[in-house]
Amino acid sequence: MILVLVEHAGGVATDPSLQALTLARSFAGREPVHALLIGGDGAAVAATLGDHGVSVAHVAQHDGLETFAPDAWAAALDELAVRLPAAAVIAPGTERGNDVMARLAARTELPLAVNCVAAASGPPVTLTRLRWGGSLFEEARLAGPRPLLTVAPHAIAVELAAAPADVQIKPFTPALDSDELAVRVVEHIDTAGGGISLTEAKVVVSGGRGVGSKEGFAIIEELAGLLGAAVGCSRAVTSAGWRPHTDQVGQTGSKIAPDLYIACGISGATQHMAGCKGAKKIMAINADGEAPIMLSADYAVIGDLKEIVPAISAEIRKQR
Repeated sequence: MILVLVEHAGGVATDPSLQALTLARSFAGREPVHALLIGGDGAAVAATLGDHGVSVAHVAQHDGLETFAPDAWAAALDELAVRLPAAAVIAPGTERGNDVMARLAARTELPLAVNCVAAASGPPVTLTRLRWGGSLFEEARLAGPRPLLTVAPHAIAVELAAAPADVQIKPFTPALDSDELAVRVVEHIDTAGGGISLTEAKVVVSGGRGVGSKEGFAIIEELAGLLGAAVGCSRAVTSAGWRPHTDQVGQTGSKIAPDLYIACGISGATQHMAGCKGAKKIMAINADGEAPIMLSADYAVIGDLKEIVPAISAEIRKQR
């Protein structure tokens, strides 16, 4: 039996969690797939997981789990994995997923493989994972009594189960102590302007060093507003203090998978492309036709972004 940590928000399972379930089914073979959901409306979300091959969904119930508490989540995963028992534990490779799984690995002294895109049961487990910001694949073997894996976000497509399961929902009350609840989220603060989330946006307009200044982002924001898009940026921009880190797309920022990613004045370093490689289409606007991002772009516009971006916005307004 394979146990998968399923994150959820707004009454639905997150895309990275559904991607983790897709990998878990291929890893499990004929073994059943169980899910653990923690906090909020977990029971309602659990009922939707049959289409993704989940036969049993365990919904954690504990007053201390109403907000994110990484040690408590790890403790709950550990307790459930031992109780079932689980042959392996898989989680989405999100910030939370990696955080929880690292703590689980530490408390159980079991090996953890992160950023996996494929895995086959063993022993030993054979897996493929992303390395160096997604610029190469690593083939590896993982030996251990209970393999722990996280799945690279937006690196594999969500696939429905060939034979949907009649999911059984079971309440689960983990035994948690005060130390495991010492670190927890106590407040959520919306980003300035309450704009569209980078990770959920269907269109993202990003600016890089080529934008030139903090004030230069006015034309990026204007285009994003017309497209109903989120505003992103490269690490060079956050390092210069032009935009907050929450806007950063890349290996050390957000990993996104929009329908369209418009990169303005971004060279396309490996670390940045690791964050946007999940985009279905990439449009690059750059004065340098030889910039690395052009190798990944579906559409390339070569020229001064300070002329091109306003021209695109003006055309959109004209068409409306």
